Amino acid sequence: MPKHGKKYLDAVKKVSRGVLYEPAEALELVKRVAPGKFDETVEVAVRLGVDPRHADQQVRGAVVLPHGTGKTRTVLVFAKGDKAKEAEEAGADFVGAEDMVTKIQQEGWLSFDVAIATPDMMGTVGKLGRILGPRGLMPNPKTGTVTFDITRAVQEVKAGKIEYRLDKAGIIHAPIGRVSFSTEKLQENLRTLIDALNRARPAAAKGQYIKSVSLSSTMGPGIRVNTMKTAF
Repeated sequence: MPKHGKKYLDAVKKVSRGVLYEPAEALELVKRVAPGKFDETVEVAVRLGVDPRHADQQVRGAVVLPHGTGKTRTVLVFAKGDKAKEAEEAGADFVGAEDMVTKIQQEGWLSFDVAIATPDMMGTVGKLGRILGPRGLMPNPKTGTVTFDITRAVQEVKAGKIEYRLDKAGIIHAPIGRVSFSTEKLQENLRTLIDALNRARPAAAKGQYIKSVSLSSTMGPGIRVNTMKTAF
C-alpha cells in the first residue's frame, strides 16, 4: 500500500468519510485541507454511467472555464501562409508546418501543452499520431483543435479551455482551478464543466448518468460531492 506523509494524513482526518458534501462546502474543504506548500491544482473526478468499452458511449470534448485553470498553457499551431500569420497574431507560442513535424519526429521536441492545426495540415500532422496521440496532444475536431478559425482556437486555450475524455474506468478527470481561487470561482468552473458533460451525454447512455463526483487538490484527499444537487 502507498505510504502517505503526515500532512496528508492530517488532511484526511478533517474529511468526514462517507459524507456527501454540498459543492460549495466541498470546495471550501479542499482549499482548507490542501497540504502542499505550493498553489495546488483543484481537480475533479466524475464517474459517469456509461460503458467506455462501447464506441457509442464515449464522452469527449472541450469547454472554456470562465475563470481559467490558473495555468498558462503553451500552444503550438500547425499552419501555413496567412493562417500561420494569424496564429502568431493570436498569441500562439510556436507556429510551423513540416518543420515542426520534423522537429517532433527527429528531436522528440514536445515543449507545448496544446496543439492546434488547420484542416489542410492534418495529412502531414497525422504522421505524428503515435507520438502525440498517447500524450493527448493530437489535434482533434471534437475538441476544436482542428479548425480554420485559428484566432478563436488559440484565444480559447489561453483563456482557460480544457479538454475532457472518458478513461477506461468510466471517469472524467479535469482541473478546475487552483486552491488560491475563491470558492465562488471554483464553483462556477465546476458548474461549467458539469453542464458540458451533461450536454455531451451519449444517446446510448441509460439510467443515472453522473454517478459520483469527487474533488481534491494535487496533494490532498478526495472529497465526495452530493450529486443530487443540480446547482453545482
